[in-house]
Amino acid sequence: MDKKLRRIAAIFASGCLMAMSAAADSVSEKAKKLTHSAIVVDTHDDTTQRLLDPKFDLGVRHSDGSIDIPRMKEGGLDGIFFSIWMSGKVTGPEAVKRATAQIGAVREQVRKHPKDMVLATTAAEVRAAKKQGKIAALMGVEGGHMINSDLGVLRTYASLGVRYMTLTHSMDVEWADSSTGKAAHNGLTDFGKDVVGEMNRLGMIVDISHVSDKTFYDALAVSKAPMFASHSSCRAICDAARNMTDQMIKDLAGKGGVIQINYHVGFLSQEFRDAEKKDPSINEGISKEITTRCPDENDEACQMIEGDKITREFVTAGKLPKVNYMKIIEHLDHAVKLVGADHVGLGSDFDGANMPYGMEDATMIPKITEALLQKGYSESDIRKILGENTLRVMSEVERVSRETKSKK
Repeated sequence: MDKKLRRIAAIFASGCLMAMSAAADSVSEKAKKLTHSAIVVDTHDDTTQRLLDPKFDLGVRHSDGSIDIPRMKEGGLDGIFFSIWMSGKVTGPEAVKRATAQIGAVREQVRKHPKDMVLATTAAEVRAAKKQGKIAALMGVEGGHMINSDLGVLRTYASLGVRYMTLTHSMDVEWADSSTGKAAHNGLTDFGKDVVGEMNRLGMIVDISHVSDKTFYDALAVSKAPMFASHSSCRAICDAARNMTDQMIKDLAGKGGVIQINYHVGFLSQEFRDAEKKDPSINEGISKEITTRCPDENDEACQMIEGDKITREFVTAGKLPKVNYMKIIEHLDHAVKLVGADHVGLGSDFDGANMPYGMEDATMIPKITEALLQKGYSESDIRKILGENTLRVMSEVERVSRETKSKK
């Protein structure tokens, strides 16, 4: 193809993408009805940090952030995994203490809003919540550093309702390597493999977001239950260590797992990542402004919310590229083409990352349905992506737990 033809093709493709984006922005009644009739589950939200503030009420519509009950209902979000998170620098008893406090904060919000929310620990309970017109609140611990290398702590979290654990966060733990760590253990140690086995027994999903490629394959070999990546995107589109290679996505699916696409612009857009790398002063400037607006270094909620706002200010100023929510669709579609619609889902990272334009909060979830309809996806496949795949993994993990316990 000569240069002229390539240019025409590029213009045509660009026009199609713009048309598709415009069509998706105006959500049809069909997309709205499909979203609200489906069971929509988001496997990773960092709103928990806001719940630690006793003044924050999840039942009130807020003008900032991405998640609250009114906006979840408007967007058709039926199940939400609240992330129990803290920096990997916090370890030992202090990490356990803080994690327990976050679990308590989630449970307290459910207690305060019994007409709107219910604590769920099984796929059946999520389905029951949907029938009752309530939002299912679930929990996932984001980082193995929070168990203090103690299986007893893991069991305590499970007893309190936690239903997945991300093996590492951004730093290596004592028994597993992170995707952004120093590869100190060459994957999982023997104790790390014991952790995976105990999670299988407890009925907790093994989450491989954030882990090194070697840790992923070690966990895949050990786990008797399907695993998922609670909030990871496709490395073929955006070369971030946090994202999954095509082969990893295929291997995860091969054992019944699901990749839950992350909405963070830095994991969606290669252009955005390249701009950050090209000029380190950009992130330095963002960090400095976050410190100014959030003087309390322990106020993670403020840092997350303000960080997203400041990043958008940098985009407006032309210092960073603008990323549209259709990049989410690009990652979803790429993964579906690799492994089919049975192994792809949603793990937004709402309230914990920088959202693309057009997907600022939970009210905008029907845009995903609309975009998939525009691409020719069947309603049954869209239902799978919106939540059914997650419920299937939960059910399989529960089955393995029952079988494992019955053998002992």
